[in-house]
Amino acid sequence: MELEYKQQIKELLENKHRRLVKQITELKELVVPEGLDSAVGRVSRMDAINNRSVNEAALRKKAVQLKSIEAALKDIDKLEFGKCKKCGKSIPKERILLMPESKVCVDCAR
Repeated sequence: MELEYKQQIKELLENKHRRLVKQITELKELVVPEGLDSAVGRVSRMDAINNRSVNEAALRKKAVQLKSIEAALKDIDKLEFGKCKKCGKSIPKERILLMPESKVCVDCAR
C-alpha cells in the first residue's frame, strides 16, 4: 500500500476517532440517571427513561466503533493492513476510504 494512501487512511481514522470520543463523552452525560428526588411528572420520567435507554444503546455502538478504529490505527503500519482477514485479498481502496476500520473485503463480509 502506498505511503500517501496510508497517510490518508490514518488521517481518516484519527478524525473518526476524535469524533467518536466526543460523541461518547456527550452520550455519557445523557445516560446519567435522574435522581428520584427530581421534581418531574410520571410521563416525563418515563420519557427520560426511554431516552436514556436509546442513548445507552448508541453509547454501546459507538464504543464498539471506537475499539475497531483504535485497532485499525494500531495495525495501519503493518504489512497486512488493507488485506482481508478471511481470504487474504486486498480490500478495495473505496471500501477502506469509506470504512477504514474494515478488516474484511465486501465478499467476505456477506
